Amino acid sequence: PQPTEAELAAAELGSKPKEDIEEPIGTALAIDEVKIELGYSLLSLINDLEGRRLTDQVRALRRSMAQEYGFLMASVRILDNMRLPTQGYAIRIKEMEAGAGEVRLGHLMAMDPAGRQVELPGEHTREPAFGLPATWISDSLKEEATFRGYTIVDPSTVLTTHLTEILKENMADLLSYAQVQKLLAEMTGEEKKLVDELIPSVVTVTTLQRVLQALLKEKVSIRDLGAILEGLAEAAPHTSSVTALIEHVRGRLARQLCWQHRGDDGALPIVTLSPEWEAAFAEALVGTGEEKQLAMAPSRLQDFIRNVRDVFERAAMAGETAVLLTGPAIRPYVRSIIERFRGQTTVMSQNEVHPRARLRTIGQV
Repeated sequence: PQPTEAELAAAELGSKPKEDIEEPIGTALAIDEVKIELGYSLLSLINDLEGRRLTDQVRALRRSMAQEYGFLMASVRILDNMRLPTQGYAIRIKEMEAGAGEVRLGHLMAMDPAGRQVELPGEHTREPAFGLPATWISDSLKEEATFRGYTIVDPSTVLTTHLTEILKENMADLLSYAQVQKLLAEMTGEEKKLVDELIPSVVTVTTLQRVLQALLKEKVSIRDLGAILEGLAEAAPHTSSVTALIEHVRGRLARQLCWQHRGDDGALPIVTLSPEWEAAFAEALVGTGEEKQLAMAPSRLQDFIRNVRDVFERAAMAGETAVLLTGPAIRPYVRSIIERFRGQTTVMSQNEVHPRARLRTIGQV
């Protein structure tokens, strides 16, 4: 009997040279946004059905960061890497290594909240996310460590904490154009009308992405996207400078910023910038609009850096996490200097202080 068309087609498929059915080049070149690579011994963290699995913790982390910062980051890919130490791991952002460390399975990491070395037998090390002194202790010492007031964490939590800090540092890079479009598409009601009026006729998606990335870079949540869009609607007709748009939007988020940085007593602990430094920064600005930049003598910058370090280290020793308060015109330029040597320090302008916020001045630069 004659072969059917289906049989002929099947024979043709089967006879195709192998290279014709290789994976598409796009798949081969695809970049993972976030990836965790595990050494051989750590594979039990994702395969072990007992206890708190790494995959569950990572899933919970993505959810909590979405609630806190306002967008859902790309999925985290977890895979093995036999070139790593057997109990080592590496965290990659867009294929580039952003952090690495080692954990000890079957042990617990103990840390003294005061930052001192743990006085228990075990392997002394440093906690990978914050670099604090820590010790890997055996499970049998868990009760003793708890009794002494030490913080105790298991290996997968050590890794997840490290991942959390790396994601926070790289949020701006992880907010893609497509994700911004998705955030806009999910808006409803009056906010949807605002999107239709504003984008792309007044503000392009690319400009909005740059504004959102600038906020995330300074760990400002973009969850209140409605307020951010309202701020852009107010400012965009008057300026094309992205820096000016960002500063105006930050002013619209004053309540959020003051709440985020309040102290235990509910007040905003601030370090003010002296009139001398305010004037020095204002005089050192050259250019206009997007071309505006800081042109301060290196020796003067070193003086500023030294002053900031002194004041904030004194505040830290007194248990204060203060905000540096500056004039609105110079805030982005002061922040650009401070992020190089003290990235964790928040810089706010007077325009970002909510009228109802209580301030507590703890020093001056």
